[in-house]
Amino acid sequence: MDYLSRIKHPIIKELDDFSGYFGRSLEHSNGLLAQALDHIRQREGKRMRPILILLLAKAFGQITEVTQYAAVGLELLHTASLVHDDVVDESGERRGQASVNATYDNKVAVLVGDYILSTSLLSVSHTHSEVIIRYLARLGQTLSDGEILQLTNISNREISEEVYYEVIKRKTAALFEACAVFGAESAGASREIVDAAAKFGQNLGIIFQIRDDIFDYYDSDEIGKPTGNDMSEGKLTLPIIYALNSTGNEEMLQLARKVKMSQIDEAGIARLVAFAKENGGIEYADRKMREFHEEAMNFILQYVKDQDIKDALTSYLDYVIERNK
Repeated sequence: MDYLSRIKHPIIKELDDFSGYFGRSLEHSNGLLAQALDHIRQREGKRMRPILILLLAKAFGQITEVTQYAAVGLELLHTASLVHDDVVDESGERRGQASVNATYDNKVAVLVGDYILSTSLLSVSHTHSEVIIRYLARLGQTLSDGEILQLTNISNREISEEVYYEVIKRKTAALFEACAVFGAESAGASREIVDAAAKFGQNLGIIFQIRDDIFDYYDSDEIGKPTGNDMSEGKLTLPIIYALNSTGNEEMLQLARKVKMSQIDEAGIARLVAFAKENGGIEYADRKMREFHEEAMNFILQYVKDQDIKDALTSYLDYVIERNK
């Protein structure tokens, strides 16, 4: 049995139910809006975030309608943020499919993103849980804050690992943290468990993002983006940040600052990628992932009693750290 099969095994029926809830939330009778929503619905991913919500709910109680509406709300918020991100980044593609802004235009994409965001809030209102509703609203703030921090950091001459983690925590990790909280909260878990689950989700999200960042240093069609794509967008990630700060190489620091100013060419990016690899950047990022993995495993071992759920969450962690795309 592969990772994804082991992960989904305890929640196959509930995950199928989620797909129904989510699909219905994106149905509309208006012609253009219906087309755009259908376009988005067709690019269904692995559903890693809803899966996490369902697993955490089942770990500490039962998966109920509250769980499902919370999962739909979070997935819709994430979807809206991606639609808006594609406009900001002028991206033409998302998960191997033309982005909404490329298929229609920026105006349509922004309005569709707004519609999905409102639908997200409507979905979580059905939970009648003040904690979940407030958490989702704050998540929207945090994601926007993270995007702005990332943009601000591009123009900052300082190359800081601390800022790198701050951006991650307000973007990818915030989503996984919310998933863990929604799952535990919807099952009626204690405050101690909900707080521990939040930290587990944050660690999981950090691992997820570091793994994504490592992909950027290897050229592979399977990954779905070219080598150095992050640098071409003005972003410096953990492998190159470590290599620069551990060596203090002034020539490479100057190149890195060109990345931040969007004045780098392909040859310069290739040099930085090679420099990161030659100076232990990949190994360092991998070590950091393993540290966060160990902390996340401690949560599973301490709090999760059901063996099937424990196996599924362990497989989830292993998949995130071992995946190749």
